[in-house]
Amino acid sequence: MPIEQLKDIVDYGIIGLLIFLSFITFAFTIERVLFYRSIKLSTYTHKLSLEIDLSKRLSTIASIGSNAPYIGLLGTVLAIILTFYIIGDKQDSINPGEIMKHLALALKATAAGLVVAIPATVLYNALLTKVDTLLAKWEIMQDEK
Repeated sequence: MPIEQLKDIVDYGIIGLLIFLSFITFAFTIERVLFYRSIKLSTYTHKLSLEIDLSKRLSTIASIGSNAPYIGLLGTVLAIILTFYIIGDKQDSINPGEIMKHLALALKATAAGLVVAIPATVLYNALLTKVDTLLAKWEIMQDEK
């Protein structure tokens, strides 16, 4: 397999995975927000069942937020390994500009991982705050009964 094809697989595979994870994060966030808006706290008689319903999909969002930087870093490391391999193949005609270009492009995977992780972490924390608020409202309703 030619190096350029391998480079494309690393680039598009990692970036593609991060785009997919970003889509999952936003889809789950939208679903959770709509669920929280429509929930009827009075229909729950047990706190545990309410907690289970409120926390669905939150662990997925948290996992994406915590692992996306590592996925991006993996892409960067693989791209740097490929860059060194390319440099090793062209020892007689090493162009510093070409090396810098490859190394700069390798860093895009880390940047993409951070672009996915930061919003996922913020959204997770916002949703967790909403869960805590809804649980507190439920407890107040139970105390008033």
